Order: sequence, then C-alpha cells, then structure tokens
Amino acid sequence: MKKLVSLVLMLALVLSLAACSASDSGAKTYSVGICNFVDDASLNQIIENVEARLSEIAKEKGVTINVKVDNCNMDANVLNQIIADFTASNVDLMIGVATPVAMAMQAATEDSGIPVVFAAVSDPLACGLVDSLEKPGHNVTGTSDYLDTNAVMNLIFAVDAGADKIGLLYNIGEDASATPIAAAKQYLDAKGISYVERTGTNVEEVMLAADALIADGVDAIFTPTDNTIMKSELAIYEKLAAAGIPHYTGADSFALNGAFLGYGVDYANLGVETANMAAKILIDGASPADTAVMTFDNGTATVNTETTALLGLDYETVKAQLQPFCTKVQSITTAESFGDLG
Repeated sequence: MKKLVSLVLMLALVLSLAACSASDSGAKTYSVGICNFVDDASLNQIIENVEARLSEIAKEKGVTINVKVDNCNMDANVLNQIIADFTASNVDLMIGVATPVAMAMQAATEDSGIPVVFAAVSDPLACGLVDSLEKPGHNVTGTSDYLDTNAVMNLIFAVDAGADKIGLLYNIGEDASATPIAAAKQYLDAKGISYVERTGTNVEEVMLAADALIADGVDAIFTPTDNTIMKSELAIYEKLAAAGIPHYTGADSFALNGAFLGYGVDYANLGVETANMAAKILIDGASPADTAVMTFDNGTATVNTETTALLGLDYETVKAQLQPFCTKVQSITTAESFGDLG
C-alpha cells in the first residue's frame, strides 16, 4: 500500500511539474470568432484559408489560436446572436465575412473595442465601416474584394461587340451590389446600351428573375459580388446557357457554379491575407485604426468551359478575345465547391 501511495504521489508531482512548465513557457492563447454570411463557394473558400493560415501562424509564433466558426445564413437575428455569443465568450478578435456581418460586428463592438477584421467587403468606405482605406480610424479594418465594374463590362463587349441589351441581376438589399450596379448603369448609359434590371432576395425569386431576363431577350447578364445570386447560380446557369445568354459575374465562384465568366479577386489569397492581418493585431499589437484596408488586383477572368460549350462558343476564341482586357484568363468546370474539383 505504501508503495502504491508513493507511486501516486510521484505521478502527481510529475504532472504538477509538467503543468508548471507549460504555464511558465510563456505561450499565449488567443480566441477568434469567425462568422460567415452564407454558405457559398467564395465565402467558404475564405473561411478555409483563414483557418489554415491562422493554424500556421500559431505554430510559427509558438502560440495557441482557438478559432470558432459560425454561419448566420443571411439571417439577421442569427447573426446578432452569434456576435453576442462571441462577446460573451470574451473572444480577442472577430472576423466578419461579407458586408452585413462586418457591419453588425462593428455596431456590436463600438463600446467593447474588440478588434474586428472583415473579409470580402466590396466597399468598406461607402457602407461606413472605415473613415478611409488608409486609416480606418476605429476598431475595424480588413480585406476588400472591390470590383472594377467597368473591367467586367468591357469583357461583355469584347466577346459580343454587338450586344445591345444587358440584364442586371442582383439582390437590391445587398450593400455590396449597390455601387457596382450604379457603375454598370453609368457605363451602359455612356455607350447608349439599354439594360433591364431584375432582382431577387432568395433562390426562388432569383430563378424567376432569370426567367424574366430570358423573356426580356437580353444579350448578356451582369451580376456583381452578390451573395444571393451566388447562392442561386447552380439553379439558373443551365437555363441561361440554353437561352444563349452568357452570365458575367464578380467572382470566380460564380463560374465554378456554372456562370459563363467570373472576374475578380483570388478569394483563397484574400483569406490568407485576412488571417495575416488578424495575427498582426492579435499577436503583434497592431491597431486596426491604423491598419490600412487591403485591396487586390481584379485582373483574373475565370471562364467555365462547359458553359462556354453550351452557349455554342469556342473557349480558345473566347480566351483570345478576353486576354487584352485581363492580366490572366483561366478555365474551370462546373462544381458545387472548389474542393470538388480535386
């Protein structure tokens, strides 16, 4: 019995010393709450790359970063509850993916001062998230997927110089769509090209809007980085292609889900840079107020080769038409997520 007691005491001492060693090692633990706006290919790709990069940084810096990811699925009540849970859990930093999440986080952290890093906010200045891109001025900064609308419009007429009626498909309630849709109208007005607007707030309404644009006889359709249309793309791309209408969009994930063309930022890289920014604030003590918003080159056009064939177009011909207006033209085939491409 005495030997058994001695063994237990010795084991307790070893565990105690190990615990002291761990606590005295100086390793710090940080907690990060991430909220996604909706389950779609672009935003999911951001989340995956944020998590992977934060894990790498934790190993590089010898710290622990505990990450909790949630998704409000475009529900404002759920979004507010997620943010309240993050606050109650005393997270050290929040990451908001897409404009509505970032704005809700900003409003909820004004008093607490919890740093917020946003990802994929198309126009952080127009929606009031920051005072300026160079000096955000508050507890919020992040990465922007600003879309060069004129560049996308140029692609439409590079492929079809005779297009004279353009459809504008978007969710009128999404802040991210307001600026590019206004820019598209200005561009088309200047060229004397007519356009038709159709909107939807959910998949069913977007499907009806697509049907209406087909009936309108549009030559092409433009959609900016609109998450509602992105979520609906798999439900509409085949009918648009069958009608001979190419869909030009503001992200490669649209093309992944069947749109003819997606033009915009590399969302995987955007996720990595969002994580880098969060780590500088968390670990290095950088101030969000003085950390410039990061923007990216919008020069990559992603063309869905399967949809190109359905439209009766030749991919190599399309690529040659697009190249003078892009830094890069790449191809993709239809899938639900980037992971499905293997």
